[in-house]
Amino acid sequence: MTAWAAPTADLPISATVELPGSKSITNRALILAALADGPSRLTGTLRSRDTDLMLDGLAALGAGLAFADDDPTDVTVTPIPPAADTPAGTRTVDCGLAGTVMRFLPAVAALSTGDIEFDGDEQARHRPLGTVLDALRTLGADIDGDRLPFTVHADGTLPGGPVTIDASASSQFVSGLLLSAARFTHGAQIVHEGPPVPSMPHVEMTVEMMAAAGVAVVTEAGPDGTVTRWSVAPGPIRAVDWEIEPDLSNAAAFLAAAAITGGSVSTPRWPAQTTQPGAQIVPILERMGAVATRSDDGLLTVTGPQRLTAVDLDLHAVGELTPTIAALCAVAEGTSTLRGIAHLRGHETDRLAALSTEINRLGGHATETPDGLVIVGTAPENLRPDTWLSYADHRMATAGCALALVVPGMPIDDVETTAKTMPDFPAQWAALVGAGTR
Repeated sequence: MTAWAAPTADLPISATVELPGSKSITNRALILAALADGPSRLTGTLRSRDTDLMLDGLAALGAGLAFADDDPTDVTVTPIPPAADTPAGTRTVDCGLAGTVMRFLPAVAALSTGDIEFDGDEQARHRPLGTVLDALRTLGADIDGDRLPFTVHADGTLPGGPVTIDASASSQFVSGLLLSAARFTHGAQIVHEGPPVPSMPHVEMTVEMMAAAGVAVVTEAGPDGTVTRWSVAPGPIRAVDWEIEPDLSNAAAFLAAAAITGGSVSTPRWPAQTTQPGAQIVPILERMGAVATRSDDGLLTVTGPQRLTAVDLDLHAVGELTPTIAALCAVAEGTSTLRGIAHLRGHETDRLAALSTEINRLGGHATETPDGLVIVGTAPENLRPDTWLSYADHRMATAGCALALVVPGMPIDDVETTAKTMPDFPAQWAALVGAGTR
């Protein structure tokens, strides 16, 4: 890990950025393909640390993977074989720091046979997992441990049935059970009890992708209209050829570059309709003063204002955008309030503590609240170029790079962590800034 001399934009950014595939869609499609009734082809898959860990984990469980000779984003997945044909012996799954791997694969492993040992990065051992592991125990799984490392002792089947969970810490607890539920002997009837589930668009993404694979999810809403019950009947998962959308959450940092420099950034293939919560970065930037247009062929262009304006936002459904938005708020005019994001304390790092610490280190003013942040914006020239720490968190690293565009000489510690979702981020970022300073 090194401190990266993040580039500064001498002029407003003006560039077009090609986005890699969506991590969220890629890893859901890979799970469904590995449990399907036949081979599935995925094109446009994201190849990053998180998705490669998912590929490796599924391969360890017996899935076949065949990549196109000239395109590593084109992969054909042969489903995990029946339990009788599963390789014998203890197998291991490296989760790294990937929430989708540590929360989606245990259910898949429970349908396998033998002992499957899960572990990951040191920081991953502090991420909450008890909810999904306890739920799987209720559904009939034999699992030792409540956090990484843990071991699944599998016998080829999982009874399934009703289970009540508190998914207020992560929507991935719901998705991790839903994606495999059709393969449980009795399906699954999942009930959430507790504070609202964060990032519900990610659950909606899961439900929509399952429907595309022939698995119906029956939902039931509580008194406030929010879905709190999901039922899946046992049955096959249909093989599907998936075309992966661009990753709209990864787009946030690049579009923020336009917003923070008063420049213009375009991204091709922006979908007209999507379940990706990252799409909400566009209306949020518009609320901060940017202008966004989308052409008929899907080219999205965001143009930043002369000075960003403060916002009051509930980010409960789109918490992953918080680091980027907080970086913009640090130099916006006025006081911003970001609410509904207490669950970010359990992400790759405690993102609320990390953001307040780093913004304040630069001479800004950020204060934690019980469920978010209050950030008093200041002009960029009032911030000092101290090292921005990333906390092994890819979103923290990209947020720091956005601020560094207007704070000359600000190093970014451990920019390599962006490989979690964007393996070529430093080169892409440098090219973006170069395009804006010619």
